[in-house]
Amino acid sequence: MASQRQLFLAFLRVGLFGFGGGPSMIPLVHQEVVKRHAWMDDEAFADVLAIGNTLPGPIATKMAGYIGYRVGGALGAVNAVIAVVAPVVVAMIALLGLYARHGDQRWVQGMGQGVVPVVMVMMAKLTLDFFNKSRAGLGWALTLALGGAAGVLIYGLGIHPGLVIGALLVAALLRPERRESTKEAS
Repeated sequence: MASQRQLFLAFLRVGLFGFGGGPSMIPLVHQEVVKRHAWMDDEAFADVLAIGNTLPGPIATKMAGYIGYRVGGALGAVNAVIAVVAPVVVAMIALLGLYARHGDQRWVQGMGQGVVPVVMVMMAKLTLDFFNKSRAGLGWALTLALGGAAGVLIYGLGIHPGLVIGALLVAALLRPERRESTKEAS
């Protein structure tokens, strides 16, 4: 079990460096939770991410709350949520004040534009990691088919991603189990 201090510092780093909102924080949470502290493995993280996406609200706080609870109990949940939210609140107050005063300056506009490529690379890395994990479990064809179908449903038809994930979870629960055939020894 992690100490409350470790938990707080891990999610404080996520809150401090998670520019671009919740989706950009996901790779940072993954880095802290899976790679740095090994509080869960990739599969458990993917499950938390999938379930978190089906629920309303910001993904970073949902993940912080659940992971904090799993690692440090009820106090850990509160600790992790405060750690991930506090930097955002302070930064919003400071940046909105700065923007209100200097929003027409080129250097202020450039700050927002400069962060976008970094967030893009972080999301691409996370996408590649999840693709490789899915390919290893489902194979190329099914991974591409499910990814393509999800893309059509979400971007083509405008269906909320939470509904798509929820439908896949229900389908997985209702899918009959395959039984391994046992060969009789002659």
